[in-house]
Amino acid sequence: MPQLSHCHRDQLEMLIDGTLGSDDQQRLMAHLDACASCRERLDQIAAEPEDWNRASNHLQDDSFDQSSISSARNDHDDDAGPLPIIAQVIDMLQATDDPEMMGRIGPFEVTGVVGAGGMGVVLKAHDRSLDRIVAIKVMAPFLASSGAARQRFAREARAAAAVIHPNVIAIHSVATDASLPYLVMPYVAGCSLQKRLDQEGALPLVDVLRIGAQVAAGLAAAHGQGLVHRDIKPANILLEQGVDRLVITDFGLARTVDDAALTRTGVIAGTPQYMSPEQARGEALDARSDLFSLGSVLYTACTGRAPFRAETALAVLRRITDEVARPIQEINSSIPAWLIQIVEKLHSKSPNDRFASASEVVDLLTRCLAHATGPSEHPLPEGLQAHSKSLQSMNVNRIKRRKVLGTVAVAVTGFVLLIAGWQYFVRNPSNPVSGDRANSKQGPLVSSDVDASRGDNEGYNVMELGSPSRSDEIGTEITQSNLRRSEPMPQLSLPWSAESTTLFQWNDSLAPVLKHIEQSLRTLNTND
Repeated sequence: MPQLSHCHRDQLEMLIDGTLGSDDQQRLMAHLDACASCRERLDQIAAEPEDWNRASNHLQDDSFDQSSISSARNDHDDDAGPLPIIAQVIDMLQATDDPEMMGRIGPFEVTGVVGAGGMGVVLKAHDRSLDRIVAIKVMAPFLASSGAARQRFAREARAAAAVIHPNVIAIHSVATDASLPYLVMPYVAGCSLQKRLDQEGALPLVDVLRIGAQVAAGLAAAHGQGLVHRDIKPANILLEQGVDRLVITDFGLARTVDDAALTRTGVIAGTPQYMSPEQARGEALDARSDLFSLGSVLYTACTGRAPFRAETALAVLRRITDEVARPIQEINSSIPAWLIQIVEKLHSKSPNDRFASASEVVDLLTRCLAHATGPSEHPLPEGLQAHSKSLQSMNVNRIKRRKVLGTVAVAVTGFVLLIAGWQYFVRNPSNPVSGDRANSKQGPLVSSDVDASRGDNEGYNVMELGSPSRSDEIGTEITQSNLRRSEPMPQLSLPWSAESTTLFQWNDSLAPVLKHIEQSLRTLNTND
């Protein structure tokens, strides 16, 4: 193909369709790099201007797709297009004179979508007055007409704004009187803890401790203002630059400790997998409820999975209130015993058995983090050291008990197989010692056609066990040989009474033994 001075339309169409030869394609691409006019013609041929604007808006979506309310997006199929709630919010944005923006909300130019959830949409926007990037949480259009929803939205803004702490999301401004109420927050360039767990699974020990210490610090600040978050979970923990700094978001369920609504029973709000037992029961809550949720977050960070899982939300709540989580060491053996102790204490069913405050957890996890990064310079707290040794001893004893029970189980199983084999050996007519060759309790082997009233035959014959009489060639020879013997053959005694029903009774008596061993092994696997 000669050097191009201007691209022909058919050549551009072939390039779009992928039917242009490789050599011609390379020459055409080199020409397009240097010719703005031909690039413009290529754009016009490829799609209409409206299509390019629509594509540009979608390409502006930020890679950070988890936000304080974005958990619902996890269940959405991205290939099916944007969530309807996102489309509704975008359609309600004000017009803007900047073609690179999606729209305008208040004084902010919207550049993309961060995430979406049940309450609304989080947008990425540009604050031109201060020349900074912000995140705007917009209430869902279908909730905007609800007075109760607007009150909850305003309460979230007030709750978060009351807590000034590096590990709690700040609130720049709020507009509750707009057609779509919204609040403005700092934009966190990172991802949520939930997204990182989905991508990586269980986290390294140092990261778990750093996350736990910062979440506890943010909770301590909120509790200091008399607020209970009530929805601590990985999706509401945003990680900035890894885990160097994180912030707690979504105070939509936050309540003051003395809030009258807090003591109303029968009302359950929050994420089931990370609720406390008292929250699952709809009881009154205090700051220690958030500590249980923190324990669930740490458990998930250690194992890569939530501590309480089930098919339905109701089943999850029942597990939270009635059961203990599977031991961490069975899922991730690299987690030290002292961290397991901390998580177990946070997971106490009774609030009185947990730590007294989030500040106490901050201090403990900070010291543990120092120990994990420099064990020689920073020893563990004494209480954790004692528990670590105790747990190691428990693990050794558990292993010993399992070995003993395993040996017993193998022995009993072997004995059961021996009994079953002996029953088959005696009862099956095709076996050499069955049929015509019955064994007596105290006498020699006799045939079923031999008079059972002989003085040396006081036992039972095969007929007594219900087997049919049979006289084959081998059986006849043995019987005749036995009859010619001046002394009876050695007795073959059985370890049970020579009654057919006793054979099955003895075998049935092993069932409780095996069941007990099975239950003991199961108990060790779940509760030790």
